[in-house]
Amino acid sequence: MREKVVITGASSGIGEALAREYARRGATLALMARRTERLEALAREFDVPVTIYTADVRDRAALFEAATDFVAHFGPPDIVIANAGVSAGNLTQLADDIETCEWIFDVNVLGMVRTFQGFLPSMLAARHGTLVGIASVAGIRGLPGAGAYTASKSATITYLESLRVELRGSGVDVVTIAPGYIRTEMTAANPYPMPFILDADVAARRFARAIDARTSYAVIPWQMGIVAKALRVMPRWLFDRLLAKAQRKPRRSPD
Repeated sequence: MREKVVITGASSGIGEALAREYARRGATLALMARRTERLEALAREFDVPVTIYTADVRDRAALFEAATDFVAHFGPPDIVIANAGVSAGNLTQLADDIETCEWIFDVNVLGMVRTFQGFLPSMLAARHGTLVGIASVAGIRGLPGAGAYTASKSATITYLESLRVELRGSGVDVVTIAPGYIRTEMTAANPYPMPFILDADVAARRFARAIDARTSYAVIPWQMGIVAKALRVMPRWLFDRLLAKAQRKPRRSPD
């Protein structure tokens, strides 16, 4: 039987790579993103059932409508991957950047909650399925010039942990994926070294293996897991000294 897999942010980057990986595995796909043309072009490549939904994860009504439509036609999904995310630098002293902060939190945190909310009732009724949240190693410690992004990813890690415990014994698993650097349009704008960077297709295969194993928390690649552990235990005075002069994530306006 084909797995039924839902992916948000599927028109580019990690989402597109995950769509290709699950199409290769023969899954029935629901692909969500704002860019219809890219979704349609991607769907034409696949020899598996694909339904596309033009939806912004900031639009609760659109996500609920998409979830209702998918469940009505295919039943509860086996896997829901809340992948949609945005990244930008911000500086608190700049009044214009408050819009950037709101945008980042709305997409990265609330967008994940909205994504799961539409599908979770049917999955709980079936006592089956996996919710997957794409977080980031950037959520481990606050990085200068990227307060909104790192805080949003920290929030997703904590939210997913809460949800995992909340759903324990329900039949619905929760998997947190915390990627390091993945080669995508998003990371192409980073003006600093990106150690252990992975191509998106390689990352997608590793993500899928972690999802198969119902791994509660996975840092990919594994080398960044070591970095993450070191950052967690690093004394604040040392962290502050090492990161104070680090290169900053570029600022940009919300889409």
